[in-house]
Amino acid sequence: MGAAVSGALLVAGTTSDAGKSVVTAGLCRWLARRGVKVAPFKAQNMSLNSMVTGDGAEIGRAQYMQAQAAGVEARAVMNPVLLKPGSDRRSQVVVLGRPVAEVDALQYGAHKQWLAGVVQDSLAELRDEFDVVVCEGAGSPAEINLRAGDIVNMGLARAADIPVVVVGDIDRGGVFASLYGTVALLEEADQALIAGFVINKFRGARELLEPGLEQLRALTGRPVLGVLPWQLGLYLDSEDTLALDAPRPGARSPYGRETLRVAVVRFPRISNFTDLDALACEPGVVLRYAASAGDLAEADLVILPGTRATVSDLAWLRERGMAREVLRRARDGSPVLGICGGYQMLAGEIDDDVESREGRVDGLGLLPASVAFGKGKVLGRPEGRAYGEDVRAYEIHHGVVTVEGGEPFLDGCRQGAVWGTTWHGALENDGFRRAFLRDVAHEAGRDFTPAPDVAFQALREATLDALGDLVEEHLDTDAVWRLIEGGAPGGLPVIPPAGA
Repeated sequence: MGAAVSGALLVAGTTSDAGKSVVTAGLCRWLARRGVKVAPFKAQNMSLNSMVTGDGAEIGRAQYMQAQAAGVEARAVMNPVLLKPGSDRRSQVVVLGRPVAEVDALQYGAHKQWLAGVVQDSLAELRDEFDVVVCEGAGSPAEINLRAGDIVNMGLARAADIPVVVVGDIDRGGVFASLYGTVALLEEADQALIAGFVINKFRGARELLEPGLEQLRALTGRPVLGVLPWQLGLYLDSEDTLALDAPRPGARSPYGRETLRVAVVRFPRISNFTDLDALACEPGVVLRYAASAGDLAEADLVILPGTRATVSDLAWLRERGMAREVLRRARDGSPVLGICGGYQMLAGEIDDDVESREGRVDGLGLLPASVAFGKGKVLGRPEGRAYGEDVRAYEIHHGVVTVEGGEPFLDGCRQGAVWGTTWHGALENDGFRRAFLRDVAHEAGRDFTPAPDVAFQALREATLDALGDLVEEHLDTDAVWRLIEGGAPGGLPVIPPAGA
């Protein structure tokens, strides 16, 4: 395999959560292991899971993970446009790592022309620097209602002449219809760049699948470049809350005598739920997402995670009776942890003329703190200590918390068995996580002992290697490299109705 080709490939999908992110990460790891200087790229991302780069820019968490898979430092140009929904109709627009506007779906269209220029410049910068850029699409390229202003799927592929591979999730059913229909709905010039398919999450006998693969090739003139087997646990840094509904590995046997039950409130606008991945890796930690008061009742620890809509999601918490359960737990001395937006909810008062524009709102009053939302967004990579352990984290928030008492806890505070911090990613620090869980177990009266040897970053690297292995073992990597090096082959058939 040669390098220095300045090639590119776009990984599209038949649907959201079809596997685009993990296939992109797997391709990045496979190429990096072979000495290719590779970078990930997602022109436009809609996600509430984000990360702060080393130079203080906000990008999608999945692109940060893909940069890790590629073995390179994450940068703003790898995800030049990030949309962070605050409601069903409005999103914050983050461009090159900085928020620039709050718009509804119709207003966003007016920004598309200059954003297309930002996207093209960002991709050109990466292609000048790297041998290969693996691009990830968004949703489906066959969203024909959005094609006119598309800058992330076929609009990007056409503008930069990039071959496209379409991923379909066979576990959802109807994968052959989805793959064929995706091509058939595209106009002729778009179809010319669709160079092959990948089937994801296959379970069963490959021989039974072969007739379908041959018919798909005959009908479309395009090969299936590989069939990736189902593997539980490859849900790294998801962009979409759909991932929370996917099957996950069961809790590992506890290191000590008892398990520790953790309930995470599933807010409508939950953000940065990747904070909880490190907890889920701990033997004996049983982690569940909760949407009712009953789901919280038996938990040893309740976590109020980040949210893009603090005041709105606090109202939701109250409407569902979950706020009463959190208050009851705090009165009884049962552990509660708030992270970022969840921490803001635990304060006595929230003053928000920025995000919700609701003005002053009563918080839950469980921590001696107040919150004031500012127009500027705080982005950072803070470091500190807690429980005698070093902690590296990141922060992304408009709400600024003023602590007015309690015990120090990271940048926040603790009162009784209630903790709060704006720092994301703190639980990925192994020593701190173990110490915190020991404290929680003590407060909850559980005979739970954290395992002494769980290294979260090592587990993450092992998962990225597993993605690279899947690509190497189950994709036609020679064919993939030919696409990267030479582009989509000429003379591909045009599928009706575009070709009618």
